[in-house]
Amino acid sequence: MNALPSNWFRRLSVLTAWCACVSLHPADYNASKSKSADKLSSTTYQVAHGWPVLPNGFMLGHVSGIAVDSHNHVFVFHRGEHSILGTNFTTAAKEPLVVCFDGKSGKLIASWGANRFYSPHGLRVDRNDNIWITDVASHQIMKFAHDGKLLMELGQRGVAGWDARHFNKPTDLAVAPDGSFYVSDGYGNSRVAKFSASGEFEFEWGKKGDQPGEFNLPHGIALDRAERVYVADRSNARVQVFDSKGKFLHAWKSPELGRPWAITFGPDELLYVVDGGDLKSWPPDRAHLLQLDLSGKILAKWGSYGNYDGQLYWPHDIAVGKDGAVYTGEILGRRAQKFLRK
Repeated sequence: MNALPSNWFRRLSVLTAWCACVSLHPADYNASKSKSADKLSSTTYQVAHGWPVLPNGFMLGHVSGIAVDSHNHVFVFHRGEHSILGTNFTTAAKEPLVVCFDGKSGKLIASWGANRFYSPHGLRVDRNDNIWITDVASHQIMKFAHDGKLLMELGQRGVAGWDARHFNKPTDLAVAPDGSFYVSDGYGNSRVAKFSASGEFEFEWGKKGDQPGEFNLPHGIALDRAERVYVADRSNARVQVFDSKGKFLHAWKSPELGRPWAITFGPDELLYVVDGGDLKSWPPDRAHLLQLDLSGKILAKWGSYGNYDGQLYWPHDIAVGKDGAVYTGEILGRRAQKFLRK
């Protein structure tokens, strides 16, 4: 008989543990969560079962972006027929990839964007309910009216670069009260770029690295009310904080924070973070949603790796409604979920 590989028993034990985890009913899993997590905060969240309500025959693809407007409409950006990891698509998806649901009922309200997007990534809604989108395959930033009318387009379609007019797989953006905006750029570049409200380049900072002010995949970006800039520096497993001019202030990094994939501020001016895990090829992986104050203290943490309701399978983005409901979109889970305070 051939000898088993030296790591066979280790991999078997990992698989056994993973199977035990995912075979639990969600109620059983929640009952068995660690006591340390319970000590974080008295604020806990539970999934809203049955949200959203998908029409018969309709299925979401990889959900890469999610945001909520002033009417409590939840915009979901998904990849549809282009839900294949690692593929550099050269044609736009034929189906409408921006779908809008009512935040309370989950009813589908509208959809648009057919023949427009190549590889959807980030989605934001500004204070005027404009929809901002990043497309990593087309290397572009786009601004739309609430009904899907294109208002602004930055970057040269299909052409990557690092200058005032080009991006290289931009991931996310954050819009300031005056309409100017910051872009995390992104998979190919390692910078944050600032633009005026009219789309004129103003300045940039960052390069590839792990020192303060450097990035290794800036994957999400958000602004607080003082217009400090928070960046989910994903592959460095940290959140970096800067002033509005790009001056480094501090960074948050800890095992409890994990690997931040996406960040956003809620109406409570608390920071909500997706810990998407390490993309390990062998489960179980880590997947959590977190709530932090402006000092970086973790106030609440919930979720786990899996595909039951309330669990998370490659969570990619996060949004918070004006009513405090938290929404997340998952890549491999191919779904959007809603969480409510208990």
